[in-house]
Amino acid sequence: MLGATGSIGVSTLEVIKRHEDRFHAVALTANSQVERLFELCLEFRPEYAVMVDDDSAQQLHERLKLADIGIEVLSGIAGLEQVAALPQADYVMAAIVGAAGLEPALAAAAAGKRILLANKEALVMSGRIFMDTVRKSGAELLPVDSEHNAIFQCMPSSAEGGLAAIGVSHILLTASGGPFRTTPMERLAGIAPEEACSHPNWVMGRKISVDSATMMNKGLEVIEACWLFNAEPDQIQVVIHPQSIIHSMVQYTDGSVLAQLGNPDMRTPIAHALAWPERIDSGVPPLDLFAVARFDFEIPDLARFPCLRLAYEAIRTGGTCPAILNAANEIAVQAFLDRQLPFTAISEVVEATLERVSSRPAESLAAVLRDDASARQQALQLIGQMEGQSRA
Repeated sequence: MLGATGSIGVSTLEVIKRHEDRFHAVALTANSQVERLFELCLEFRPEYAVMVDDDSAQQLHERLKLADIGIEVLSGIAGLEQVAALPQADYVMAAIVGAAGLEPALAAAAAGKRILLANKEALVMSGRIFMDTVRKSGAELLPVDSEHNAIFQCMPSSAEGGLAAIGVSHILLTASGGPFRTTPMERLAGIAPEEACSHPNWVMGRKISVDSATMMNKGLEVIEACWLFNAEPDQIQVVIHPQSIIHSMVQYTDGSVLAQLGNPDMRTPIAHALAWPERIDSGVPPLDLFAVARFDFEIPDLARFPCLRLAYEAIRTGGTCPAILNAANEIAVQAFLDRQLPFTAISEVVEATLERVSSRPAESLAAVLRDDASARQQALQLIGQMEGQSRA
């Protein structure tokens, strides 16, 4: 369980708890939340626990030793990679938010695991490298994002030969539109982090909530869908669906459209990926269509959501451009959350970074990580300049 203390991790452990006869948590990981991971270790008794932060790992080790619990504690990226490849772990839930989740997800792919992929950045940053690793090792890749899981459920089979070969014309990727879908444009610059983190339909972490508000989240999902389903960018259409009940759709060449529906609760796609091709109880209440009563659909306004435009441009450019996009966005979102940057400046930082850091072929993980680092440095410089201008 890579990212056990986040929202996906918590939901995954809830599903596992319902099916203790089928699943056991071999390893739990977190960044620095010592107390929370200690509590999870007490409850689920894994063989390993990993803290990315070294000091936090030492604290956790001492807490577990005092409690006389024999769990091996590891630390750092190396610790994450080690547990992702454990022989006794059949499945790996990849749910670490951001670029930090890339290397352990790759380790799971190289080890031939069933990867339950909730980390977008693994494919956004290194799509070709990741998919080649999956194919070479014989790993299984099952998407956990509600939208990609919905597409997976609506697809007839593998799209190795492209969408046309399986009779698919388009993927319709749904989006809620976030909390500012109808907010007057002149108000967006003054949006506070608390407002951006209050999603109308989903319970998510702060970073993903901001990405949903800018629709960068949907842009990253477009890039991810291109790799997961062997699709071209123009074959993926984003559709704003405020109710978040239809999680995505697949349009076929004969005119049929298949949709996957359900209450907005991540336990549904998690349970699907854990048990596939079987079905198990997720704990999610049944969908009441009469209570929903209506479905609305809108075309995204790219003037309101420039991050979505930038993501489409990045995947069309290819190479390390999506990694540059993602890195700049991570830095800009954190600056917004730290109140260093206005909400509308997130996209400005990303666009300016894309202009200043040249994309190259993504031939190796080292090349991807170099451009990731360059983009982060450039984004930090841009934010510093913006702060200086605002003070002046």
